[in-house]
Amino acid sequence: MSQPPVHSHHPMMRVTERFEQVITVVLLVMMMFAILVSTIDLGWNLIKELVKPPVALIGVKEVSEIFGLVFMVLIGLELLETIKTYLTKDQLHVEIVFLVAMIAVARKVIILDIKELDALMLLGIAAIILALAAGFFFVKLAYRKAPRAAKGPDAAPHD
Repeated sequence: MSQPPVHSHHPMMRVTERFEQVITVVLLVMMMFAILVSTIDLGWNLIKELVKPPVALIGVKEVSEIFGLVFMVLIGLELLETIKTYLTKDQLHVEIVFLVAMIAVARKVIILDIKELDALMLLGIAAIILALAAGFFFVKLAYRKAPRAAKGPDAAPHD
């Protein structure tokens, strides 16, 4: 049985909570700026590649780099969502952290030149992907079981 959080009225606790809020807001602003700059960089690189002769044709390497930049923006947006959730609800959603990690690994896989990697490196990347997928699965499973556990063992599932 979980207990509600205890909020101390000690002055140092209030200072600490306020400090966390300020740092979170600063991180939120910096993340928004980083996403904006990354999006502008992505647009600039895309335009540069499209106007280079032969016009409107982009090579495989350049497409891979552009996809990497797209994933960087997506990672930034997911991190922004994590910071917003922490700020508004004072909690960190583990599933969002897993999503950010999966997007980061997907980005890495997309920009990798597989021909230059040895088998051990590829197995390591595969292990990371499987571990993240399994972790995400178990987090989602735990979230699905949590409401039933709170209602008691005799509660009927409504999935």
